[in-house]
Amino acid sequence: MMDAVKMNQLQNLLHDSLIATDHVHHCAIIRRKDCNVRASSVGFNLHHDQVQMLLDAFKNPPQTREEGIYFDDQQYKCVRADKNSIYGKCDKRGLILVKTQSMLIVATYTENMFPSVCVEAVEKLADYFKEKGK
Repeated sequence: MMDAVKMNQLQNLLHDSLIATDHVHHCAIIRRKDCNVRASSVGFNLHHDQVQMLLDAFKNPPQTREEGIYFDDQQYKCVRADKNSIYGKCDKRGLILVKTQSMLIVATYTENMFPSVCVEAVEKLADYFKEKGK
C-alpha cells in the first residue's frame, strides 16, 4: 500500500512540475539503485537496460560529451555533461538527464517546445529531491 501512495505522489509531482509546463514531451522519475521507473508520463516506457545506459553516461562526462548519447533509436549530440546533468540534442528534439542522490529524472522535449523551460523544470525538480535528501 505505501508504495502505491508514493507512486501516486511521484506521478502527481511529475505532472505538476514537468508535464504541466507544456515544454516537456516525455518524462520519468527513476530510482537509481535498481533502475525502477517510479513515475512516468503516459506512453513513456523505459526498459532496465535503457535506464542503465543513461546512468552509465554519468560515469565519464568527458567521454559522454565527446560521443553523445544514444537514446530511443537516435544519437543525441551532448551539449552538457557533468556529474549531475546531461543535456542532449538531436535535430530539434532534446534529452535532459538529471541525477540526484537516489533518483534519475529523464525528460524529452520536441521542436515546438522551449529547451530552456524544459531544463529549468527538470533542474528545479532535481533540486527539490536534493533538498529532501533523495
